Amino acid sequence: MGIVGLSFGSPTSGDGFNVSSTVATIVSNLQNVETPWKTQLKSLQSQDTVISSLGTLFSTFSNDMSTLTELNGIMAQKDGSSSDTGVLSLTAADSTAVAGTHTISVTSLAQTSSGYLAPVTSATTPLTGAITLQVGSGTAQTITLTSSDNTLTGLASAINSSGVGITASVMTDSSGARLSLVSGTSGADGDITVSANSISTVLGYTASTSTGNSTGTLKSITNASDTLSGSMTIQVGSGTTETVVLGAAPSSGAAANTIYTGSGVNTLAGIVTAITNANIGVSASVVTNTDGSSSLQLVSGTATTTGTLTVVSSIADTSTSTLAYTSPVAGKDAVLTIDGINTTSSSNTVTNLINGVTFQLLAPSAKESDGSLEQVQVVIANDNSAVESTFAAVVSDYNALLSAINAQEGLDSSNNAEPLFGSPTLSMLQQQLLNGLNLQNPNGYMDSVSTATNTTLTGSLNVTVGSGTTQKIVIGAAPTPPLADTFYTGSTGSTLQELADTINAAAAGTNLSYTGTAGTDATADTAATASTGTLTSITDASLALSGAISITVGSGTKNNFVIGATPTTGAAANTTYTGDGVDTLSALADAINSASMGVTATVTTPSGGVSTLSLTSTTTGTAGTLSVTSSLVAAGIGVTAKVVTTNGESSLALLSQTSGSSGALTVKSSVSATSDMALSFTSTAGTSTKTATAGLTALTNASDNLTGSVTIQVGSGTAQTISLPSGGGTLSDLMTAINDAKAGLTAAIGTNSSGQSVLSLTSGTAGSAGTLTITSSILDTTNTSTASLNYTNSSDVGSIGSLGISINNDGTISLDVASLDSLLNSDFSGVTGFFQNSDSWGQAFSTMLTDAGTSSTTGILALASTSNSNIESTLNAEISREETMISAQQVSLTAELNSANEIMQELPTQLTGVNELYSAITGYNQSSNG
Repeated sequence: MGIVGLSFGSPTSGDGFNVSSTVATIVSNLQNVETPWKTQLKSLQSQDTVISSLGTLFSTFSNDMSTLTELNGIMAQKDGSSSDTGVLSLTAADSTAVAGTHTISVTSLAQTSSGYLAPVTSATTPLTGAITLQVGSGTAQTITLTSSDNTLTGLASAINSSGVGITASVMTDSSGARLSLVSGTSGADGDITVSANSISTVLGYTASTSTGNSTGTLKSITNASDTLSGSMTIQVGSGTTETVVLGAAPSSGAAANTIYTGSGVNTLAGIVTAITNANIGVSASVVTNTDGSSSLQLVSGTATTTGTLTVVSSIADTSTSTLAYTSPVAGKDAVLTIDGINTTSSSNTVTNLINGVTFQLLAPSAKESDGSLEQVQVVIANDNSAVESTFAAVVSDYNALLSAINAQEGLDSSNNAEPLFGSPTLSMLQQQLLNGLNLQNPNGYMDSVSTATNTTLTGSLNVTVGSGTTQKIVIGAAPTPPLADTFYTGSTGSTLQELADTINAAAAGTNLSYTGTAGTDATADTAATASTGTLTSITDASLALSGAISITVGSGTKNNFVIGATPTTGAAANTTYTGDGVDTLSALADAINSASMGVTATVTTPSGGVSTLSLTSTTTGTAGTLSVTSSLVAAGIGVTAKVVTTNGESSLALLSQTSGSSGALTVKSSVSATSDMALSFTSTAGTSTKTATAGLTALTNASDNLTGSVTIQVGSGTAQTISLPSGGGTLSDLMTAINDAKAGLTAAIGTNSSGQSVLSLTSGTAGSAGTLTITSSILDTTNTSTASLNYTNSSDVGSIGSLGISINNDGTISLDVASLDSLLNSDFSGVTGFFQNSDSWGQAFSTMLTDAGTSSTTGILALASTSNSNIESTLNAEISREETMISAQQVSLTAELNSANEIMQELPTQLTGVNELYSAITGYNQSSNG
């Protein structure tokens, strides 16, 4: 920190100095210590912005991937078409639909039952009565009209709210209003039944407009003798309202002011008699109209308005005026044939007769010339277009992400380093993405086995790549001679990993080295011998070879034999080429023999065994000794293996080295897994009256050999691990070991109700404080179980290259849509498996995205962000502390400098006083001339 010097000017001038600017200068100098902190903080904040942006790009890319990896995502979508949309229209195909073609003919469409009541004048015409309705075999319901709800509109509302399953509506046209009924259930099961119907129009009262005494008539009826029902009220002026009821008076409790026509008296004439006999001031009569119909006429016996008649009628003609129900459409099921199977549908919207497919029947199929029905072709197809669009988005978003990462390795527009320039985060992200792209997709899996039960394997696995030779991997030692097309794990190789190692060794190919003997010259006792030797044996004489072999006989010229085609230019001297595609042991032997260089080559294959190439010099003695150098390699079996472990279970995954259908794996497993029995503890918590206990899995034989260990914790105490000897022990040994450990509990052996031996543990502490927490890795090695490990094929697509995706030199990727479309058409299920099967490329790549981005707390970007945040918190705390200290110093400095300034400003006055005092003492006036 620099030194601030104070300039006081002339000390005796009395002007003092500027305290504010002086303090500001000092504070600014103090704040310089914060500059590197603030610079670092700014840099970290810039990194945060980039990390957040990259996190967003990772999230976008991850979302694209999820549409491919989700079971109900884009890969599950289906497209479809109908060859005759006038007969059948495809409306939906969900994720359960299977791609394929179906043939459908429609004999007849489904019909929904409907009907209507006879018309009335209008929707507000008064009605009376009830109607009983039923849909199919459902419950019949009776809807009865009331005095407050007695119109077609009211009846429709009552039916709709009844829950009977019928939709009622009022339709009005030139002939009047009618009630329409439509079943809520289509097909034969939705037929409407009207089992009772007494809905009738009410004979309403119409007052006359003629002068004189008040008069009026009820609505006319065809026959005066028709049977009537109901009642009517009559009031003269403001007098008492009288009610006329058709029928007999009750034996007791007859209503006041009520006139009963009498039992069986239910005609117009009966009403007239009842009113006349009641003497209520109204005369009644039956009049015959000009059209022959009859009406009831009422005349008031009182003149003027005081005799005005007020009449309300709910009388109905039940003989002829019931609103008849007509059912023009009966419920009927659609009749159709799907793929030759005759079937029916209650609805013209047909769902799941073809799994996952919904289609609409629009018309019966037309008849062909031979009388048969037209067959509509319904094609259900995978939605390749949508899948390809998603792939294009994946490629685009991947490239955007990679470009954003790569951009951080350079300079910005101002030639300053980008925020993450030089950060290891960048290289880690790039490596993760590249590794993810290059992952191979497993083509299938064997059933999993436990990682904790000492599982050993027996049996064999047959693997065929495409149409190639079946290769057999045998668990165990090889016989002499080994069998052809067979690989062996060895006498000690019986685990899942050792099986995988054997497959991978076979996949790596075989280096064919040469082992030979020199020729010997003749002696007095022995004849000369020819030099001989063999190449390394291979399991299949048809395996493709690559590389070359050089052979020299004695001191002669070295001859080279190369597997492959002769180059068009630059063929090497003394070199023989087997020819394009000619790459077997037999072809190599033919090339050597045709060279006539003094060597005989022979392919030897023992019965059922491996094959080898033998060389024999045609010249005996040391002069014919063969010098052979081999760089030959026999191709591997075309499949690799890896062990996938998840949640304590391991499985063998196989990966084809050839993409597409030509690399499809055909695998037959006869592998069996033998596992020790895992023993676990079941605990019971302690209570205020009971101590905690635990029991080990029961054993049929207490003498079974046990291995492993058990970890025991009592309450919140220290956990202790008790192990059995390396060679194992019995249940009694385990009990003794636990008791000897003095872990705060007691172990004892007992017998359960089935006669099995049980090791029980009892806590030495009562209540919850003595709770037992036990983790067991004890295995019963005497009691084993054996299970067959089946193989499940999951996908024939091995890498992103098979999808038409290529990696460019700059790390970006490109999509060949034509290649992808071809693969989708030929192997859609393989593409689906590539993204969606367990431990598939898609699942692994999605996990990688999570592990790299910000969506996981342990992701690369998330950890970088957390690290920055921690550093920023520390820097902010340091800056805050420094600012607090500076603020305190500023206050102190201000006070001190203000005091100093006051002293300087008062100094001239003090000097003048001193001068005057001096003059008074000495008599010397400094201001005089003398």
